Amino acid sequence: MVTDTVSRPVVLAVDDIETNLMILEEILKEDYKVITAHNGVEALETLKKAEILPKIILLDIIMPEMNGYQLMDILKADAVYSKIPVIFITSSNEEVVALSTGAVDFISKPFQPEIVHLRVANHIKLKNYSDGLEVLVAEKTAEATATLDNTLQAIANIIEYRNLESGSHVKRTQFFCKALTEYLINTSSVYAEDLKNMEPSIIVKAMALHDVGKIGIPDRILLKPGKLDPDEFEIMRTHTTVGKNIIEEMMNAVIDKDSVYLRHCRDISYCHHERWDGKGYPRGLKGSEIPLAARLASLSDVYDALVCARVYKAAFPYEEAIRIITEGKGTQFDAVLTDAVVKIQDEFREIAIKNQ
Repeated sequence: MVTDTVSRPVVLAVDDIETNLMILEEILKEDYKVITAHNGVEALETLKKAEILPKIILLDIIMPEMNGYQLMDILKADAVYSKIPVIFITSSNEEVVALSTGAVDFISKPFQPEIVHLRVANHIKLKNYSDGLEVLVAEKTAEATATLDNTLQAIANIIEYRNLESGSHVKRTQFFCKALTEYLINTSSVYAEDLKNMEPSIIVKAMALHDVGKIGIPDRILLKPGKLDPDEFEIMRTHTTVGKNIIEEMMNAVIDKDSVYLRHCRDISYCHHERWDGKGYPRGLKGSEIPLAARLASLSDVYDALVCARVYKAAFPYEEAIRIITEGKGTQFDAVLTDAVVKIQDEFREIAIKNQ
């Protein structure tokens, strides 16, 4: 169903008295296409069959089968119908009650034709303005999201280049994460429904920012070609909280402050070094306290760190990396996710080889 934007606006009039419907149609027919229903049940059927949704509904209260208040409850609970303004036209004197249901206006019977026409016209103008504003906001939000995506990806690439990586670490971890989430969903694992609700493609996109906090780590520590001493390691650990702070500043700056994308970015950057047994950092979260997105990120990141050479270590063989990860099952890593990585280890190895 779509809203009519070219021909005459549609008005739905709902009243159990045929004469009232005929009068309303006569008043409005020059400027509007009037469709009618005799009660709430009939009105819902009319809405379901409509190719073009009405711009406004004129609704009586006292009707058989389903009265105006009952219909109003159903309309307001529906994501589409709730956006259609409703004017009660009734002989009832319950104006306050009627307006409290969410109606935009109230007209008492017997009504004056001029009043009906003017109020319908005014509310349709408001409806058109509201629809236009909603489209504009959606367009601006989409533009802002695209800009944000590009900015975050650029930041991720800068971090990798600074870390003497080619940028392929980000791509590999995203591919690992994608393969893992798809396997968990396709095999109907215990996390399948949670992952579907979390929008897995956005988790994968957010994976690029897992190390965004390293932008705050001094080069002498980030690029040290050997093991970090205790003080240096404490500084390195702060990249998780620095990452969280960076993402939260972005959340405060954008239109969609509850962005699923940014929430995943925050959870991953902040918690991907937490451990299943509670011995990780920065908060010592344990088990399911660790966001699922961060648990996925942890395994993806560790696997890549093992099979790829870094300034401080040589690459481990793929079989050795899987052995190390398996040893961390139930301690460092979520057991369900660990088993999944073992099952798709050939796919992980292929990703690593193709994206060196």
